[in-house]
Amino acid sequence: MENKCSKYEGLFIFTDEETLAKHLQECEECRKEQEKMDRVSDLIGEVKDHYRSKSRKKPILKIACAFMLLLFSTASISVIENYDKMVDTIEYGDTLSAEELGFPVDSYGLIVVGE
Repeated sequence: MENKCSKYEGLFIFTDEETLAKHLQECEECRKEQEKMDRVSDLIGEVKDHYRSKSRKKPILKIACAFMLLLFSTASISVIENYDKMVDTIEYGDTLSAEELGFPVDSYGLIVVGE
């Protein structure tokens, strides 16, 4: 069984490019690993613009959410301010008769079904 080189990760992370380049000239396994990393880097470069275009949509979504919140709060405040005016017409304990509600009634105050 062959001894595999395990220096690539340490050299890639902790050393400078010159030391890594020297090691890549000497070691075939690390060279293959570097080629894999280059291919992955190329793939990331290809899809980079796609993800950047998605990230530009987020501010528009945030603005739309803020606008909807503003619209909802404005509508809610106007309903709350006018609520007292709506409640003043009928107060607690008041009863409306059928005649006040607009139904046809007879002389006893009962709703007339058919004449």
